[in-house]
Amino acid sequence: MSIQIFILSKLMEDNNYPYKLKKQLSEPIPLDKLGGLTESKLYYHFDSLAKQGLIEAVEIIKEEHRPDKQVFQITAKGREELPKKIYKVMKNADKISDMVVCLANIKYVDRDKVVSILEDKLERITDRWEQIKTFDKLVQKDEDKEKFIDFMSGYVTTRTEHTIHWLEELIKRVKQGDF
Repeated sequence: MSIQIFILSKLMEDNNYPYKLKKQLSEPIPLDKLGGLTESKLYYHFDSLAKQGLIEAVEIIKEEHRPDKQVFQITAKGREELPKKIYKVMKNADKISDMVVCLANIKYVDRDKVVSILEDKLERITDRWEQIKTFDKLVQKDEDKEKFIDFMSGYVTTRTEHTIHWLEELIKRVKQGDF
């Protein structure tokens, strides 16, 4: 769905065609390769968005000795659906990295709603973390498993505290309008 959010957000700015968007993603940093975005995936999502009525072809550019370029624009329905797609991805995201495309396009959504989604996510993670911390008292450590349990405890603690810290930071920055 992040690819569809990317396409819709680009079409909010101007009409465009798939190959040009792919090229924009690959320069100067090859984000398309880092994200595993192939031309076929991009064309698939353009087709899917068109079938949903969220975008429509408005022009075909013909050039000699070159393939035709089908130019698309976002529809009124697409403008309505973009925020819904962003909220859905943010609600379902397990990590901040899953929200990057949404955060890059935060101008198309209600910041207060984004903050609410993030605060709910933070509350769930914090509540779960408080429950997990009580498990340490329940685990009987025998000498054979003590090093393993210490390792896992350290890993889970570091990862969870890191997640909580960066969610708090993200909420603060969204509230401040940093993005």
